[in-house]
Amino acid sequence: MSTVSYRSASCVYPGATSLAVDSLDLDIADGEFVVLVGPSGSGKSTALRMLAGLEEIDAGSITIDNEDMVGVAAKDRDIAMVFQNYALYPNKTVAENMGFALKMRGVGLEERKRRVAAAAQLLDLTEYLDRKPAKLSGGQRQRVAMGRAIVREPRLFCMDEPLSNLDAKLRVATRGQIAALQRRLGTTTVYVTHDQVEAMTMGDRVAVLRDGKLQQFSPPTELYDRPANAFVAGFIGSPAMNLFEAEIRSDGVVLAGSTLGLPRETLDQLAAAHLTSVTVGIRPEQLDIDGGAPGFPVTVELIEELGSESYVYGRPATLSTNGSGLFVARSPHRAPAKPGQSITLRVRDGGIVHLFHPTTGERVVDADVHARSSQ
Repeated sequence: MSTVSYRSASCVYPGATSLAVDSLDLDIADGEFVVLVGPSGSGKSTALRMLAGLEEIDAGSITIDNEDMVGVAAKDRDIAMVFQNYALYPNKTVAENMGFALKMRGVGLEERKRRVAAAAQLLDLTEYLDRKPAKLSGGQRQRVAMGRAIVREPRLFCMDEPLSNLDAKLRVATRGQIAALQRRLGTTTVYVTHDQVEAMTMGDRVAVLRDGKLQQFSPPTELYDRPANAFVAGFIGSPAMNLFEAEIRSDGVVLAGSTLGLPRETLDQLAAAHLTSVTVGIRPEQLDIDGGAPGFPVTVELIEELGSESYVYGRPATLSTNGSGLFVARSPHRAPAKPGQSITLRVRDGGIVHLFHPTTGERVVDADVHARSSQ
């Protein structure tokens, strides 16, 4: 097990006009499972490859157990990589694939067999040790790739979107297996994914990146409950948080022609920041569907039925927005409305509202803001 620290670590690709990773600062604890997440081009895979020694560190530093990795070859870092591509030898059995790296390092036959058998038992692969990769399912092949990393007994695991080639159902099952396995092994793990649900369900802490810059590094629940900026708010959560730019009035903010009441101390903070408008964020579960109550009148465009719940997408007649222009509300009921129907959405009494700077996107109120029933 090992600690990892990024200190203003930067990387730029030849010919690029911007940094792929821009002054990244992260401290990863011994035995921690950390997920790097972000959209395509955010720098998450580059940050992982910098740690593994596959990309040069152009500025700053990365340390493992307080040892500076600048200039240290990848083979000397004692890191095991798991990639999106399983990269298994088709002509070798599962056991031979798992033990090949040990063989190349000169580990004796009996010790190789012991480590392979132990890893196979952990991964439920014992009965497949004599099979070739072509006779395995996608999930089994990924577990073989995991086993190949485990038998090395490294001080650090680096995993770069290892589940991307699996179907949706298998991804759910395998991500649970990986998270449980990491907790059993206790090996520090850095895991890259573009899937925010995967990040939220697997990581002890999650680092959200955008355009090479760190946006927030927090436990999953904190990312969801207290996003540092509008980008994190919109990226974390499925469906995404409703984000709308709203005019500030003396008693609240104006959304879709209705006033959303805010506490007086919150309005005083907004006034002290000299803001006339603010980006308002509302999670879908904070909205109630109520045809008669004051609120935000919308026309239903889409209903997503998920069996145990439904998501209603509604478009207001007029709305200034930096989001999709649609309200999204979660309903515990099936078919709560029909496409084309006019309904009213209302922030539930005491519902949490997030407020972000309309230009910078940064959170402007630290404390939780609870809506008042003045709509």
